[in-house]
Amino acid sequence: METKIAIQGIKGSFHHQVAQQYFEQIDGLDECMSFDDLVNSLINNRSQKGVMALENSIAGSIIPNYALIDRNNLHIIGEHYLDIHMNLMVLKGQKIKDIKEVHSHPIALLQCAVFFSQYPHIKLVESGDTAETARRIQEQQLKGIGAVAAPIAADLYDLEILAAGIHTVQSNKTRFVIVKTTNKEWPKETINKASIKFELDDTPGSLATVLNVMNNCKLNLTKIQSMPIIDRPFQYSFFVDVIFEKYKHYEKVKNILALMTKHFKVLGEYKRGEQ
Repeated sequence: METKIAIQGIKGSFHHQVAQQYFEQIDGLDECMSFDDLVNSLINNRSQKGVMALENSIAGSIIPNYALIDRNNLHIIGEHYLDIHMNLMVLKGQKIKDIKEVHSHPIALLQCAVFFSQYPHIKLVESGDTAETARRIQEQQLKGIGAVAAPIAADLYDLEILAAGIHTVQSNKTRFVIVKTTNKEWPKETINKASIKFELDDTPGSLATVLNVMNNCKLNLTKIQSMPIIDRPFQYSFFVDVIFEKYKHYEKVKNILALMTKHFKVLGEYKRGEQ
């Protein structure tokens, strides 16, 4: 059976890099210019699996993507950590003094804010994708405009890198998850990480009690993200990632939390990615 992969962005994007590194075989790409379109690609079976950025070590969590996964009942079946290398690229022959605008995805621009503070003459413009801007510069021969993107984009679209590694913190990683509309990707004995979601009553100590249950059952919490519940002021959903050595320990917690919490949901059970 063919597997088509949905990515946010186009060839040369960071999502494209992850797809190349994670999957042994790709039968085709569905290039989506938004995460909403990526989700629609999966739901409408234009693709079978998707690559979705979830958090960055500099910019933090991409909170709307948690909501997209939850609201559309997608399943996380894997994760991949990518070292992010941001580069300023332009049509060949230009100097940085020639550049009036730099276009890129808002998260990419945020990660390079300190670099661009040295060049107040450059206007930063948000766009839908890092690689799409690089391609547009080449196709339209746009002088005076630069892109912030991965080195692979410069190679694909024949641009010159004016400055390499311009992200503020050199240890810059993004965590991507692999999503699909169904689960059951891995046998239990290979699963060592899970993503879950739950809600709690507004009572003192309720979250602490949940965390104690995880600790007592030998689970290591690696991520907790709260999100406001619409139409219920000051109440929150919690998105939690846990890792474990034995599935039975996690299974015990899963059964307890299903009773202790409200709207308990498993978003994914999968193999932990290498950081």
